Amino acid sequence: MQGNLSAWLVKHALIHRSLGFDYQGIETLQIKPGDWHSIAVILYVYGCNYLRSQCAYDVAPGGLLASVYHLTRIEYGVDQPEEVCIKVFAPRKDPRIPSVFWVWKSVDFQERESYDMLGISYDNHPRLKRILMPESWIGWPLRKDYIAPNFYEIQDAH
Repeated sequence: MQGNLSAWLVKHALIHRSLGFDYQGIETLQIKPGDWHSIAVILYVYGCNYLRSQCAYDVAPGGLLASVYHLTRIEYGVDQPEEVCIKVFAPRKDPRIPSVFWVWKSVDFQERESYDMLGISYDNHPRLKRILMPESWIGWPLRKDYIAPNFYEIQDAH
């Protein structure tokens, strides 16, 4: 089943895959990493002027990594804004997705967190570095195949 935005993208010959609707009726689309930046600019021009959130998750052990963007089209005088969820999947071996920082500045810390926890590199992000873990940390803690290092807390013997 196709939603309004998916029909608009088809009308303008923009490649995507409709994943249906979530439990709240929000349309979910899949975009290829190579097409993501240009489609993000087009979505901004379409009216998706607010990036509500960005997150990422590990689809399955040894499988793909996903970066998820929740966009909202806010217009003056509209009580119920149009929302869309965009999923961009990247291979685990070299997960690279174009950053949309230059489209929606609010994605700054969110893409950094996704990099820090899952190792997804966001190309052209101005400050892509760890934000939660120490710079010396090895690995990506939220990947399903992550093996936590053995830490022993040093306590005073007082």
